[in-house]
Amino acid sequence: MNYPLQPGARERDTSFAAAEAIAPKAQTLRELCMTVFHAEDGLTADEVADVLGHSILSVRPRITELARLDYIEDSGNRRPNISGKKAIVWRKKWKRDLFA
Repeated sequence: MNYPLQPGARERDTSFAAAEAIAPKAQTLRELCMTVFHAEDGLTADEVADVLGHSILSVRPRITELARLDYIEDSGNRRPNISGKKAIVWRKKWKRDLFA
């Protein structure tokens, strides 16, 4: 695996299967997430998923990948997510551009 450019997986067959299934869509989902950050800075992963109308289960890992790729960063702010727990508010790193 070439994480974070490709979806990661844990040491379980189901995890490997899920990573393989999302792999063809992962780059497109990362680009969609970045489009949201270009339009509106400072969002939780849940908020990005809501804007896109996608499942948090497909968006949250893409947010982690974008952070590992250094396209977004932790703003230091926290907001409750759908479960009521505090979530990182992410912001675009303005020096980077996923589409360049």
